[in-house]
Amino acid sequence: MFLKSEHIYLRAVEPEDSELLYKWENDRSIWAVSNTQIPFSKFVLEEFVNYSHQDIYTNKQLRLIVSETASDEVIGCVDIFEFDPQHARAGIGIYIHKDFREKGLASECLQLISEYAFKTLHLKQIYSHINASNIASLNLFVKNGFEKTALKKSWHKTSINSFEDVWFLQHINYGD
Repeated sequence: MFLKSEHIYLRAVEPEDSELLYKWENDRSIWAVSNTQIPFSKFVLEEFVNYSHQDIYTNKQLRLIVSETASDEVIGCVDIFEFDPQHARAGIGIYIHKDFREKGLASECLQLISEYAFKTLHLKQIYSHINASNIASLNLFVKNGFEKTALKKSWHKTSINSFEDVWFLQHINYGD
């Protein structure tokens, strides 16, 4: 257990997570929010799992598994990506399986990862890009201290001649 709140905890990726990650990464219904266009092989994901313990300063990213505290059931994952220690910033992405949504767990996850980013990694800011149509995610991030700071017009291609706007949200640490 790495970081813990009332209902969830975050932990490092373990080898036994590779099958679940394979299922999630190859779920085409969520490719639009993860900017994925091709399936992941089991080999690639097993390699990722086997080497994900490496230093965030080397990989510039970190994936953590989200589990329910009461059951130890894996319910999602959270990513820190584009980690930039020079400018003290990183992107944040959260995936919570549909069976566990609308229970406040994503909010707890975002609070935990924000605390880790600010207090352990000493980042000045974390950010996310969210499709304008993804109202639930926009509300989640705004509720947890993120501010909509820019609208990227026609940023995300949804089909051959169709594009969607994307919000850029930032959570800036104004503390110490």
